[in-house]
Formats: sequence, structure tokens, C-alpha cells
Amino acid sequence: MNKHHKGSLEVRLATHADLPGARSVMLDTFYREFGHGYRPQWHTDVIDLAGTYLDTPRHALFVAVDGDEVVGTTAVRAQGPASPPHPAWLAERYSGDRTAQLFRVYVRPSHRRLGLARALVDAAVRFIAETPGYEQIYLHTDTRVPGAEAFWRSVAVEVCDARDGDPDRNQTVHFEIPVPAFAR
Repeated sequence: MNKHHKGSLEVRLATHADLPGARSVMLDTFYREFGHGYRPQWHTDVIDLAGTYLDTPRHALFVAVDGDEVVGTTAVRAQGPASPPHPAWLAERYSGDRTAQLFRVYVRPSHRRLGLARALVDAAVRFIAETPGYEQIYLHTDTRVPGAEAFWRSVAVEVCDARDGDPDRNQTVHFEIPVPAFAR
């Protein structure tokens, strides 16, 4: 990690006190990075972070903090992709609560290139490996976000490239991360 931030950065499970900062990171990402803002059909978890991630067994929210400021997020839910918009075969392959899906892997622009996304994903993968019942880890990314595709290719295996070339629509690539065999 960057020496300027070394010592002040921490990746950990979120607490109730972290939720406003986590929500801010997520909403800023929707509006500033994705350009579409909050969409209730996709983002209901962001309104009820506590209910979705802190109060639901086998779900988790991780935060990267710099001092008291939340600067990154990663979430885990026992849920596969929905069809539509994703291919039906993919939704079937990752259906049920044996799939852990990674959501909301976001880092503020001011804190990128410090290893935070990788540390957040590593924490989420460890949580998944230590949580009974998960057999696979699924995620998808919009390749229009700078750096997203290269990052995911460095930590995951492509399952389906669903890009259609339309710059006005999500250019989605679907990935899987093997569940490590940690002692439970």
C-alpha cells in the first residue's frame, strides 16, 4: 500500500457506524462512475445495508477505512445473478444459497491503486470460505468502468463474456472465484 496512507488504512467487517460512509461510497459510484444513479430495481440493498448485510446470516459487508472515513466497500450475499438481465443458463448455474455473490466492490478514486480492492475481495473470499454452505463465488462487472475488467481477470476466472458492443448498455463480463479450502 502507498506509504502516504500506510498505517491509517484498514479493511474489516462493517459495523453500524460504518453504514452511512459505505452508503456514500456506493451512491457516489452509481452517480459519478456509472452515470445512472440509484436504481431501485438494482440497488435496494444500499438503502437497507444493515438488514441486507449485518442482520442476515451468511451475508457480510466489508469496508476499507482511512482513519474514520469509509473509502471502499465489498459485500457478500447468498444469491446468484438474475435472469433477465443476465442469461438464463447463468442464473441457473449459480442459483440457490450455495452461491456467494460479490457485490459493491467500490473504492473511492482518491484511494485507488493502493491494493484496497484486492484486500476487500480477499476478506470477502475468506468470509465465504469460512461460512458453511457456500460452494461457489460469482460476480459480474461492467467493463466500461476503467480498470474493472483487468482487476477481475487478475483474481477470477471468466465464465461468460456478455458484451454486445452497445456503449449505452452495461458491457458485462461474468466471473467465478474458486472457494479456498480453509479449515472451518
